[in-house]
Amino acid sequence: MARNLIPSDLTIRTIKPGDPRKRLGDGDSLYLLLFVRGGSHGWRLDYSFQGRRKTLSLGTYPDTGLSLARQKADEARRLVAEGLDPSEARMEAKAEASRQREAELRDEAGLPAVGSFEAVAREWLKTVHQAKVSEGHAKRTQIRLEQDAFPWIGRRPIGEIEPPELLQCLRRVEARGAIETAHRIKHACGQVFRYGIATGVCRRNPAADLQDALKPVHVSHHAAITEPKLVGKLMRDIEAYAGQPVTRAALRLSPLLLLRPGELRHMEWAWIDFEGATLTVPAVTMRRSKADKAAGPPHFVPLASQALHILRELHQITGAGRFVFPALTTRQRCMSDNTVRSALRRLGYSNDEMTAHGFRATARTMIAERLNVAAEIIEAQLAHAVPDSLGRAYNRTQFLDQRRKMMQSWANYLDKIRNGADVLPLRMKNTA
Repeated sequence: MARNLIPSDLTIRTIKPGDPRKRLGDGDSLYLLLFVRGGSHGWRLDYSFQGRRKTLSLGTYPDTGLSLARQKADEARRLVAEGLDPSEARMEAKAEASRQREAELRDEAGLPAVGSFEAVAREWLKTVHQAKVSEGHAKRTQIRLEQDAFPWIGRRPIGEIEPPELLQCLRRVEARGAIETAHRIKHACGQVFRYGIATGVCRRNPAADLQDALKPVHVSHHAAITEPKLVGKLMRDIEAYAGQPVTRAALRLSPLLLLRPGELRHMEWAWIDFEGATLTVPAVTMRRSKADKAAGPPHFVPLASQALHILRELHQITGAGRFVFPALTTRQRCMSDNTVRSALRRLGYSNDEMTAHGFRATARTMIAERLNVAAEIIEAQLAHAVPDSLGRAYNRTQFLDQRRKMMQSWANYLDKIRNGADVLPLRMKNTA
């Protein structure tokens, strides 16, 4: 097919408005549309691709002169000969240029590239993780990723990360002795990859292939005394505590309420029903998922007569305020999370012997062994998940009558061993 039918740029420049021609052909489907786009002339190339007739714009004259238009036409014909659509190639090139520009702008702003592990992880943190867990939990996860994952794999395209690369990242954490942290980071990374699969930015989860690649975590339980004679001594030591009255009350109530330390110190007077002998802990205060904190039922704690007596005495001191255990410096805050632990240290109990959280383990062990109470009743009192006999989701209000009997028997038993009575197992009829 004939080409180069337009003699020169001069031929184009001499075309004046009013010229009856619509186009000026250069041969082989390249032509110049006259007087388009506000009076400018536009280069076009017609071509066939996969049986379809298509037209490609090659620029306007005089920005695109005759020689440049022919070069562009030759490049388009070459693409067609190679089985590529010039129009699609142009759109892909524009999209790539846009991505490059966006990447440059994000880099200048200190933001991770789109599709990178860090970008996907931050999106997961914001849209999924923060909606499921507490604010503190989400913040801890973010810090772990920022400190131990993002510096090594953060800017890598998430779809290109392989198991050995992720393992090398986790080995750095493991090497400093933070075995549990390494496992937590692996778990968080696994959730990021699963989110990436769901959103279409990656196709596999390399964390799943590292199931047995890290050193195992050696579980260390909260220290707790479970030998009756030693528990009796602990009760006597607590009774003789000569520190602040509020701290002494917290120590005395710790083995009677079986709350987690955080739940104990956040106790409010509004939660206590003296007539009904019940403490109602709001769901938002419990250690639960974010959804359960927002919509779950409260946790009921039956109050033994000994616990009621201590609370009535304490009400004379702190009852005018919000918190049962206010801070020493201000009643606008509850006491420090270190208060009960420090009091135990003052009594001579090291962190390897007894902890504030250990009172729950003491009760869990001794109520089962000494009072012969069914495990599901104890677990319900500890606010652990207990499935019912029909397999439905557990109800934290179940076994309330049984738990009321159990809590009073437990308080009586503590009185006996504190007073040095013979340490014999008490038998409590299983009413579950």
